Amino acid sequence: MAHTAAPAWPEPEPLDPLTAPVPRYRSGSLADLLPAIVAGQGLTDLSAPMELAPADRACVFLIDGLGWELLRAHPDEAPFLTSLLGTSCNGSGRPLTAGFPATTATSLASVGTGLPPGAHGLPGYTCENPDTGALMNQLRWQPWTDPHAWQPYPTVFQLADAAGIHTCQVSAPHFQQTPLTKIALSGGTFHGRLSGEDRMDLAAEQLAAGDRALVYTYYAEVDGNGHRYGVDSDAWRGQLMYVDRLAQRLAEQLPPRSALYITADHGMIDIPFGPDSRIDFDEDWELRAGVRLLGGEGRARHVYAHQGAAADVLAVWREVVGDQMWVASREEAIAAGWFGPHVDDRVRGRIGDVVAAAHADMVIIATEREPRESEMVGMHGSMTPVEQLVPLLEVRT
Repeated sequence: MAHTAAPAWPEPEPLDPLTAPVPRYRSGSLADLLPAIVAGQGLTDLSAPMELAPADRACVFLIDGLGWELLRAHPDEAPFLTSLLGTSCNGSGRPLTAGFPATTATSLASVGTGLPPGAHGLPGYTCENPDTGALMNQLRWQPWTDPHAWQPYPTVFQLADAAGIHTCQVSAPHFQQTPLTKIALSGGTFHGRLSGEDRMDLAAEQLAAGDRALVYTYYAEVDGNGHRYGVDSDAWRGQLMYVDRLAQRLAEQLPPRSALYITADHGMIDIPFGPDSRIDFDEDWELRAGVRLLGGEGRARHVYAHQGAAADVLAVWREVVGDQMWVASREEAIAAGWFGPHVDDRVRGRIGDVVAAAHADMVIIATEREPRESEMVGMHGSMTPVEQLVPLLEVRT
């Protein structure tokens, strides 16, 4: 009897970049929020494709890291926020999408400018500055570059302030002078307050300070504890309980004719420690081959190739991680709308020759280049629902 060889396991097929769930730019993304709010206050200079019921006074409370799916999974820790789920997106009960990548610098710029990443030009946690060839961290703004050359558009807050709307930000004092604040959130008056309770109280006071008012306030530690301990930790759940009380405190102080919008910049997913879930770029010669710079973050990578090597880098990344990540060339990612319906010429070179967005529960870390980021438990950045979907909860008076 002839021996029959066992069939070989089929090679996994790379994910098609066109199957990535592109954010709902111009219909239901973070970039659409402030234009819709100020349209209801009489400021019609901005395109506002998303509709919200008008309110003379509007407050945006952005909770860093509080994704839609995380909130829905924790009703006991967040009873007040959970009670508002049905109000999301003008009572549709649907979430917003953050934008790609789903990361703080990109999302805050989208919120503040009312523009998608391809226009405002902050397309990731880190990206190459084409003028210098250096990798720029857009959250910490290192190395230094002129903020207003990097992001030249006015913020919605600046436009609202110029239109006579009482406009302010209430946040931690150390954010006042940061370049990210200047190019994404500036306009009107900045009020620094250390405690969450003081921020909520002052935000309510500022709402009442004008017949038309636009107030922004922010809380960071849901995200911080998620990165350090994971979203399946008591520390993270404790922060969720705390921010739920903060949101209720603010809601109970709203003056008449007000709308409170509670949203987030991204969600988060815990990534197991181990070589199957954490691929170390600094230890992987295949992924490093032909790569000049590694940007972005673990679940949303910008890969910059040496001259003439972009096609080879794309082919290798698709072969090595293409069954776990959507891997696209720069042109493919732009054409697919990952960064919005249009990418400004000044922004194109900031996007990697190869862009890789995680689909599976995995990351590409870099233990030598990014030791701090590589140790994080909770991560984000890609287009999966747990990272991409964010609430837009609403309370009205």
